[in-house]
Amino acid sequence: IIDWAVKSINVKCVELGVATIDIARIPMDDKPTFDLLKRCATTAVFQLESRGMKDLVRRLQPDTFDDVIALVALFRPGPLQSGMVDDFINRKHGREQVFYPHPQLEIILKPTYGVILYQEQVMQIAQILGGYSLGGADLLRRAMGKKKPEEMAKHRSLFVEGAVKKNVEIKNATAIFDLMEKFALYGFNKSHSAAYALLAYQTAWLKVHYPAEFMAAVLSADMDNTDKIVNLIEECRDMRLVLLPPNINVSEYHFTVGMEANVVVYGLGAIKGVGESAIDYLLADRAARGPCKDLGEFCRRVDSRKITRRVIEALIRAGAMDCLDANRAALMGQLSHALKSAEQQHANAATVQHNWYVVDGT
Repeated sequence: IIDWAVKSINVKCVELGVATIDIARIPMDDKPTFDLLKRCATTAVFQLESRGMKDLVRRLQPDTFDDVIALVALFRPGPLQSGMVDDFINRKHGREQVFYPHPQLEIILKPTYGVILYQEQVMQIAQILGGYSLGGADLLRRAMGKKKPEEMAKHRSLFVEGAVKKNVEIKNATAIFDLMEKFALYGFNKSHSAAYALLAYQTAWLKVHYPAEFMAAVLSADMDNTDKIVNLIEECRDMRLVLLPPNINVSEYHFTVGMEANVVVYGLGAIKGVGESAIDYLLADRAARGPCKDLGEFCRRVDSRKITRRVIEALIRAGAMDCLDANRAALMGQLSHALKSAEQQHANAATVQHNWYVVDGT
């Protein structure tokens, strides 16, 4: 979706003679993007469009990229059921005091308001307070995930011993290890969450700054799912985008952007009963011979083996032939005669060709 949207944007940028965009270089502190997130207008935004996620976004009110990373990590059964989510949100909004188990842990836990949210934080705590190596910290993370009593007892001893060497009281070191052990059950891989959050942010940024191109790409990605198309069309209306109906003289296979700003053109590929091969044939014919003026011309131009009567009826019902006659019932009524006339013309042309062969002898 991002790739399709960016390609569409950059084609227009080249036509207008302005700088193209590089999605990898967009600002990560874009206020309009965070305003969109705070409004929960996240339909079609990667990872953030479900009803439950929208509720979490509404409560959290993200205003930094770190908050978006946290959203992905928090929206899981463990954190939601453990009370971790409420602690995180209340601390972010100042309704609850941010607490750090030890002063040295502030640098690790400040982005998550003192909550141990990520597996990487567990590893960093083991390094800074417990004196673990990176490899040893990863073994601790795995042991906590597997919940093996013998391994945990061994690591508890190692951690407390290392912490005491760094002038941490035994009681405090034990409490911190208990805290790590508790949160390790819910901890998420931050690098994974950050990758998802980046895609979420990029799709939100595109939705804010290039709504038509973004929604055309989203609609194209889901064009085989009628229920999703219906919901996305409603979203286009909420975004005040103009959605033009399918048109055999204008539409492409996918949804595209119109010549005017904030206009999306319905893709022929989203019409039920019209296959991809038939659409490819129509587009190739249009590219070679230009737009059609009436139903008779259309039937004469196309190969009836590739564009069958059922395909034409589907195009008429979808409004894709309104450009020939806005009265769809009239088009349906004319179809039999137009097909018969085209068939006769093709037969006459074949006869003429055969006669030329006989006379010329080649």
